[in-house]
Amino acid sequence: MKKEVLFSMKSPFRDDFKILGYTFGEGAKKLAIVGALRGDEVAQQYVCSQIVKELNMLENHGFLQKGVSVTVVPSANPFSMNIGKRFWAMDDTDINRMFPGYNKGETTQRIAAGLFEKLQGYEYGIQMASFYMPGEFIPHVRIVKTALDYADEGKDFGLPYVSVTEPAPFDTTLLNYNWQIWNTKAFSMYGGANNRIEGFICKSELNAVLRFMIKKGIVNKKSYDPACVSEIINEKDLVVLQAPCAGIFYKKKRAGDFVRRGDELGRILDPYEGTLKARLYSYVDGIMFFSHDSPLTLQNTPLFKIYGA
Repeated sequence: MKKEVLFSMKSPFRDDFKILGYTFGEGAKKLAIVGALRGDEVAQQYVCSQIVKELNMLENHGFLQKGVSVTVVPSANPFSMNIGKRFWAMDDTDINRMFPGYNKGETTQRIAAGLFEKLQGYEYGIQMASFYMPGEFIPHVRIVKTALDYADEGKDFGLPYVSVTEPAPFDTTLLNYNWQIWNTKAFSMYGGANNRIEGFICKSELNAVLRFMIKKGIVNKKSYDPACVSEIINEKDLVVLQAPCAGIFYKKKRAGDFVRRGDELGRILDPYEGTLKARLYSYVDGIMFFSHDSPLTLQNTPLFKIYGA
């Protein structure tokens, strides 16, 4: 294992800002894995730390393929994580909306540029990602669709679903999208919630990454646990249930639950009087793909996303 500083910059108030990378093996750049780009992505950083631990053991026991290398970046935003803030502390900008970056721009543009320079040239890239809204997902990998066509390779993770989505204009600044523009096959992995270290979810994500490396010949070892037969879905086919009004949100279903048409999914209560303002019901049979995870909701907020059976 080789530990190195991939990017650093001076700080006027505390230790220098550093992005650390851990490289395993030598040779062709096969896979890069990136964890927390935001300060609240604790689960994402935790999973990457477990990947580092596992790869170090595999390398020491001779289970890594000769002639290829894997780089893991557990965190690209330690300053924000240190103060419990999701975005960059000084100007509230999002590093994951700054790629490919600009080395003479604002701070987060410079961070993105410095990191992206080190992440280029890999055949595959995995980002342990988070959604723009608080909530929990059923574990899956997501591909932002570009000219590269490799969705079938997402099945090598052995997770239930591979979600493919058309990029919106603001998606062109994501790490996933820009990796592909520079010819890296990129996957974003989602599962559980950012601020909870959920044993089963985090373990399933770790095993999914290891399964992928086994399938790609990076790791010479049998699979860690049984894989799912993955289904490729289009994100636009998910059924979205929005909040009909604002209030206190009480949910009754979680990501991964099977729901039937007519099941009550949650309620919205008046924040002052405690009275019931709305009940939310499913109008399809299916799997709860995403559920909102904040106790307060605004009107028209997407509360549930269901993959209909």
